[in-house]
Amino acid sequence: MLRILLLKCCLLSTIIAMANTVIVKNIDELNEANKKALPGDIVILQNGEWKNVTINLDCSGTQEKPVTFKAQTPGKVLITGNSKLKLGGNFIVVDGFYFTNGYGGDDVISYRVNSKQLANNCRVTNTVVNNFNNPKRMDENYWVAFYGKNNRLDHCSFIDKKNLGVLLAVVLDDERSRENFHSIDHNYFGRRPALASNGGEIMRVGVSQHCQFNSNTQIKNNFFESCDGETEIVSIKSCANVIQENIFKECQGSVVLRHGDNNLVAGNYFLGNDKTGTGGVRVINKGQKVLNNIFYKCRGVDFRSPLAIMNGIPNSPANRYVQVINAEISNNLFYECAPLSFCEGSDTERTLPPDHVIFEKNIFYNKRDHSIYTTSDNIDGFIFAANKVSREIKQTLNNGFEKTIPDITLLKKIAPVEKESYQSSGALWFSKQSVTPENSSLLINCSTGTQVYAALARKEDVTIRLTGKDYKLTSPFIISKKVRFTGDNKTLINISSAKMLSAFLVEGKGNLSIENLKITGPGIKATHFISNDTSGNVNHFNITIQNSTISDLHRNNDCRDLLYIHKYMLADSIVIRNNSFINNYCNFFIMADEKEDKGYYNAERIVITQNTFNKQQGSLLNIYRGGNDESTLGPNLTFSNNDIRYCNAPDSQPLIRLTGVQVTRFISNKFSDCNQTATLILYKDVVRAKHFLEKNIRVNSGVIETNQFVMQKD
Repeated sequence: MLRILLLKCCLLSTIIAMANTVIVKNIDELNEANKKALPGDIVILQNGEWKNVTINLDCSGTQEKPVTFKAQTPGKVLITGNSKLKLGGNFIVVDGFYFTNGYGGDDVISYRVNSKQLANNCRVTNTVVNNFNNPKRMDENYWVAFYGKNNRLDHCSFIDKKNLGVLLAVVLDDERSRENFHSIDHNYFGRRPALASNGGEIMRVGVSQHCQFNSNTQIKNNFFESCDGETEIVSIKSCANVIQENIFKECQGSVVLRHGDNNLVAGNYFLGNDKTGTGGVRVINKGQKVLNNIFYKCRGVDFRSPLAIMNGIPNSPANRYVQVINAEISNNLFYECAPLSFCEGSDTERTLPPDHVIFEKNIFYNKRDHSIYTTSDNIDGFIFAANKVSREIKQTLNNGFEKTIPDITLLKKIAPVEKESYQSSGALWFSKQSVTPENSSLLINCSTGTQVYAALARKEDVTIRLTGKDYKLTSPFIISKKVRFTGDNKTLINISSAKMLSAFLVEGKGNLSIENLKITGPGIKATHFISNDTSGNVNHFNITIQNSTISDLHRNNDCRDLLYIHKYMLADSIVIRNNSFINNYCNFFIMADEKEDKGYYNAERIVITQNTFNKQQGSLLNIYRGGNDESTLGPNLTFSNNDIRYCNAPDSQPLIRLTGVQVTRFISNKFSDCNQTATLILYKDVVRAKHFLEKNIRVNSGVIETNQFVMQKD
């Protein structure tokens, strides 16, 4: 035995003596260092740009002496182009990398080299992935994919994921990755804009077919900010996970216990700060616990309610909606929150209300809402006890609620906890809210189309003042930055074009504004007057038309649409305000190209207000969001204070067709002599929507076909 101990000591001494530090300056040297790495070795990547590299690390260290790969200076090793990091060894630490100005194609950071080589006991820390998106919005990938066991991601920052796909996925494909006890802690997840599709989660633990396996993933002490990709911020689809002491600040979504049992959500802060759509926790399945959380001014409703407890499906397969049973909801504080939703999603399929839900010792402080919860089915399966509610609440409550002056001293903890968490989360060398400097904007007078093309070719944002009367387009005006076209709103400007896709073609990052112009276009042969391009670019765009007149576009010249939005790109906003559209023999606004019926759509916010439409001969508005997906908020359409005269759609089609639009407001419009023998407005919905129809006037115009989601006050 003594000899064995001496031999082990000698071997350990040899390993320690062999441990070394090496600096590598390119991928070949890094690959060689990986091959030769021994426990305790430190491999330093030289500062600079590492472009189009796949970093495969499959060496092995020990718990006491991991192999470390670190940036020479944190944040100065730039991983760019088509690049990725793959870990497939044991006890490896990666420290200080910066993924920027590129894309991963598939997983950006993966805890496996291939299906046979998974990572175990490996760690990625102090690393940043910033706007590292695949070029096309619908090209799916993960930024982080967990495999193996006992791996850690900590003190990393992730900002601006825009393409399809979960930002971070914990994969449970086989026994090598189950009961994994991964730790995801002290990270910063910031600014994921709305994806306008399912697949915009920040984090997913498991998938439906693996939902009955334990993952034991620990999600702790992370800071989530402006994570608005879809209704699920963290999607749990496995068992025995812990989501604890995280902060969710102004995120339009919830922690969703979607599949799997016996998960714990405890000690988190959900800081809605009155932002629309900010949720908290959604509960499905068995044995879930929601304990000691603070919900502050969360204003989401329905699925995004501060707390939504779902109805289930009888004999539900594991991947649908298993009945909520044996849940515990206790010691939570709800401060000025929208009402909770009990038996959420009740319909002809989801008919099983929750059963044996212990709901106790929760505090509700609310002086702005009339109720603290809504019910969509029988709540006899709830056991209410020792809950305290503000006296101002008018709702008649079940036994187990006491109207009193609740103790809300816990709120004093919010500010210091938020500050400490914000400062300690993410890579400390990186600004959590990366700022893109605004380009300087130039004012350029252009009297010809040639001068406009030259102005658009500049790098700077531009304001183009049209000072001429005739503009002949040989190719589209390409909008790839912030471009404002303006004039005096008096001079009639004639625009003509050869046959092309669009006169104004908006690319990703494009921001087109047409203001104070009087445009006539009988000579326009472009298929669309304005459209986005067809590339499906990951970057969002914006379009504004205001204080202008556009007239005489004609389908006989092949001009089919005034405004057309192609599939797979997303506009943050389309605003059309205070314009006159006269004698246009074409469609006005078409956004109906997404026919996959997966809930995709192409503009988050659409505002059409204070306009005059006179003799618009074509579809006025056609917006399509198909399928039964319930994970998104949009589109959100406001159509108000418009004067619509002598407008008709062809072939007895509806003048306005709204399919699956999530929120619409048709308020104070006047329709005169429009679509007289056909449908004026058609609402068609598969999933729940909210349509407000108020104070509209119809004179000698067609009918409005409503459904159960239309709240009509005319």
